[in-house]
Amino acid sequence: MKRVICLCDITSFPEGWSCMYLSLPQPQPEDDVDLEALVNDMNSSFENLYSSVQCESTPLLHNGQLHRLGETHAPTHAPNLGQQTSPHHRLHRSQPMHILAVRRLQEQQYRTSSLPAIPNPFPELCSPAGSPTLCPGSLPPSEPSDKSIVKVFSEDCIGKVVEIPAEMTARDLCQLLVYKSHCVDDNSWALVEHHPAMGLERCLEDHEVVVQVQASMTSESKFLFRKNYAKYEFFKNPLNFFPEQMVAWCQESNSTIPPSHLLQSFLNSSSCPEIQGHLYVKESSRKAWKKQHMFLRRSGLYVSTKGASKEPRHLQLLADLEDSNIFTVIAGRRILNAPTEYGFCIKPNRVRSEQKELRMLCAEDEQSRTCWMTAFRLFKYGILLYQNYKIPQQRKALLSHFSAPVRSVSENSLVAMDFSGRIGRVIDNPVEAQSAALEEGHAWRKRSQRMHNLGSPSPLHPSSLSAVIHKTQLWFHGRITREESHRMIHQQGQVDGLFLLRDSQSNPKAFVLTLCHHQKIKHFQILPCEEDGQMFFSLDDGATKFTDLIQLVEFYQLNRGVLPCKLKHPCTIVAL
Repeated sequence: MKRVICLCDITSFPEGWSCMYLSLPQPQPEDDVDLEALVNDMNSSFENLYSSVQCESTPLLHNGQLHRLGETHAPTHAPNLGQQTSPHHRLHRSQPMHILAVRRLQEQQYRTSSLPAIPNPFPELCSPAGSPTLCPGSLPPSEPSDKSIVKVFSEDCIGKVVEIPAEMTARDLCQLLVYKSHCVDDNSWALVEHHPAMGLERCLEDHEVVVQVQASMTSESKFLFRKNYAKYEFFKNPLNFFPEQMVAWCQESNSTIPPSHLLQSFLNSSSCPEIQGHLYVKESSRKAWKKQHMFLRRSGLYVSTKGASKEPRHLQLLADLEDSNIFTVIAGRRILNAPTEYGFCIKPNRVRSEQKELRMLCAEDEQSRTCWMTAFRLFKYGILLYQNYKIPQQRKALLSHFSAPVRSVSENSLVAMDFSGRIGRVIDNPVEAQSAALEEGHAWRKRSQRMHNLGSPSPLHPSSLSAVIHKTQLWFHGRITREESHRMIHQQGQVDGLFLLRDSQSNPKAFVLTLCHHQKIKHFQILPCEEDGQMFFSLDDGATKFTDLIQLVEFYQLNRGVLPCKLKHPCTIVAL
């Protein structure tokens, strides 16, 4: 009879583990059992079983991890069973193995080895090699963004949000808006800083950083995108901006600057010109305005405490130029009870909405206000303004070498043709070509008139288009009031030749040409007149007639006629 002995710690068996049972011969009661030999036989049996499992399955380390190929580990199994080991080690070597775990690893190895090796198409999305999941450390570190959000409004109060770099200037932002709005880039667009609560606005200089200006604005303030033809007009016509009686030297009492050296004296930092004259000053914390004699120099704006004296003991500093900006006052007569409509303000940069820190000033006419404000800009920025003025001209001169001629290639290839005979012929004589063009024009008018008499023309007929074609032009603004036309001319610079067309309020069939000349706004009525059954438009009581308003504008852009000056700059409003 044999006895079965299991040499294992049964209390330490987890579920799913198997035990090794040994069948030993049952000793006789009278025989002595050699326990040491019995244990050695059991250990040798376990050693053979362990070796067979290692050959048939994936090798495991002592901590249950998979042994990868190419990796070298220190041997973690028990020492050779032939050596004498402690009973603790012998018990560790004789523990049963997790057979279900070995089978699971074998199946996983079989499945992965049977599939073809597919490369990972997105290795940058996997942190460990071969990992399909995205972890925070797998992506490259994101750099801090140096862009800012700016909201710009057009004349129709429609805003546009633009993301710009932190160092973008006002000129670059204007060019970006021109590109996005599909406008004509004629270097007359400007970015305007508008403060509706205080009734102030100013045109940003081209070199100013937009983000820095935005940081000094309140939540109610905003940027406007509009035309400003007078931004650098003083470089072209300095005598129109600086009256002779207002410009003098600081050191001498009764000396004027020659017109030829006018701009040089302002741009040269070593010279000391000044602007002098009377201004109305609003007293702080009071609604009263006081007329005083002022002097504007590079060091600041001074008020004379004794008449028009230039002596240093009679001059009191009213405002500094370095840390201040000059603004135009909007509706100052209505809001601030100003004596005239030509107000301006000197606002320190540190001030946001405090009315007490503002220096409210008022001139007697528009020319005086323009002189004070232009001199303030020249004294503060100097040669930098001249560089801003020259940059667009340098770019235009650079592009002119690569640009096409004034006439396109298609226009140069056009020739006058005569198709009166069987075959067409080229008219080489320029006099004959001109007479043929005139004859064709008269024939076209007769045909249009004959079709008009026969019946109502189609909507696409030239006689119908002449009544509505002007509505597509940027200089036509429809039914706006006289006051609105004045406001638009004021905002866009009040330079000579700035114009717009609008519907007449007194005559529903007529139109009005609003024109600026010598900083004064004038209105000219365009009346319809009929000749040979055809409608024309005239500005001089029928002496010069045009079939539509586009022809009228194009004529007066080339000829002065009865107007004080030619039409140069259209007053334009563009929606962003």
